[in-house]
Amino acid sequence: MPKIDVAAVNASTGSTYPEPYATQMGARSFQPLGDAAGLTQFGVNLVTMQPGDTSSLRHWHSGEDEFVWIVSGELVLVQDGGETILKPGDAAGFKAGDPDGHHLQNRSGEVASFLAIGTRAERDTCTYSDVDLINHTDGAQSWFTLRDGTFVKDAS
Repeated sequence: MPKIDVAAVNASTGSTYPEPYATQMGARSFQPLGDAAGLTQFGVNLVTMQPGDTSSLRHWHSGEDEFVWIVSGELVLVQDGGETILKPGDAAGFKAGDPDGHHLQNRSGEVASFLAIGTRAERDTCTYSDVDLINHTDGAQSWFTLRDGTFVKDAS
């Protein structure tokens, strides 16, 4: 496998969340390094967060494992049981089906980055712990609903 030129991998900024949640993510961006390598069984993203950014809404997956490894800066891992400061070299993992919602926040005054590695499950339900929102994935289709099943929007 040839070396991935990380600088040449286009970064995406923004979120597929419906409003008002999309703008709450700030300017966080990600580079899909797993896609650049042609990986199909799991994804790898290099996520960059500006001061004040949040990685995602606090969430958990029914069918996907997740793993994060801090590359630079300082981030706060927020879970049901409290908060943990993560620094370069620290890692955390989140097992599929564990309903302990999690996300990372950059509360520092410096840019921070981390690798996010996760399963590419054919089917998954992602539940957001603090808001009335669920993301459903079935093959190539992905959409958001409220907890009562009301359709909100397609996820792009």
